[in-house]
Order: sequence, then structure tokens, then C-alpha cells
Amino acid sequence: MPLYKTLYPNSKTIVKIWNITESYDELLEPLTLREDSLNRVQGMKSNIHRRGFLSVRHLLAELGYSDNDLYYDENGKPHLKDGNHISITHSFIFSAIIVSQDPVGIDIEKQRNKIELISKKFIDYEFQYLKNEDIDSIRKLTIIWCVKESLYKQFATPGLSFKKHTMVIPFVLEDQQTVSWIDYENGKYKYDAHFFEFEGFTCAYVLL
Repeated sequence: MPLYKTLYPNSKTIVKIWNITESYDELLEPLTLREDSLNRVQGMKSNIHRRGFLSVRHLLAELGYSDNDLYYDENGKPHLKDGNHISITHSFIFSAIIVSQDPVGIDIEKQRNKIELISKKFIDYEFQYLKNEDIDSIRKLTIIWCVKESLYKQFATPGLSFKKHTMVIPFVLEDQQTVSWIDYENGKYKYDAHFFEFEGFTCAYVLL
């Protein structure tokens, strides 16, 4: 069981990351899934997505939860029946969950050059501190994307725009943390954002 990493951001929060090396059948065999979950995973066309879905259930089991403890609201946000907050992510060969007594969001992304091509779709304020010739631009853009995706998952509100409504304060790669904001309609919300890199991937999570 390739549990890759466990983090404890604070006394109320835990992060677990899974390295998805198993086949679909190997991941499925020890699990007990609800009928709707089984139908959902069997209906996925991508083997990567199927394995990602199942690996998340293994991460839940690491924390003593089962598939039956997880449900989704009308906006697609996951919840745990015991009242703890949860956020879920998977990208290629890694998946992760964050569980906390407080609202949270998490995202993992593979570091790829194409993020530069789409940066104008999710960045506005951040261009003020990003340099065009920055040799670390792929890394920094991926961090910003992961933070904003984490904010989006936590807020889970239709109409929220990465570019218009989210902001990531300038950061230093070595610090592995920054501050981020959601400015949406009549509310402003501040989050602590944490990030780290591993094996060509970036993970970020946000905490209120």
C-alpha cells in the first residue's frame, strides 16, 4: 500500500498522499463501495481517473473512513458524515486528501510547460510580481494554480473565477507558504496557503 506522505499542518488537520502504482483491479479488490460509487468509477473512460478515484478511497481508509462516510453536495463538494471537512485531489500517479475540523482545500498538479500558455486565464494580480524571464516560472505558475484550485474547492460557490475573485500574495519558493484571498461579491476571505514540490508535481492546500 504505497502511502507516499503524511503531513500534520496543525493539531486539527491531516494531509495524506498516495502514489498510485497499483492496477485498477488491485485497488478495487479490498474496497467496499456503495452502488453509486461503483457505477461512477465503472463509468469513467480514463484508467488514470478510475485509479485516482479508488486510491482516494484507500486514503480515506488510512484515516478510518469508508466510502460510505463520504458524500457530495449539489455543488460537487465532498463532505464527511462526522462533520469534519475534506478536500480531494488526484493528478496522474498521485492522489491526496486533506481532512480538518476547519474548512480546507487541496490540489496536486503535474508541472508542465503548457501552464504558461493558459496563465492569462487564471492570473491577473499575480502578473505584477511574476517576471517574464523567470527561470522558475513553470514552478511558480503551478503553485499559483494549485493554490487557486484549492481556494475554489474550499469555497465551492458557482460563479467564482480564478482570475477575478482569487489572489495569491507574492511568495518565495523556499518558504513553501504564502497568503491567499477570495474577494467575491460582498465578502473577502483570507487563507493561509502552503505548498511543496515532489517528483515533478506540486501540491498546495489552504486553511482558513
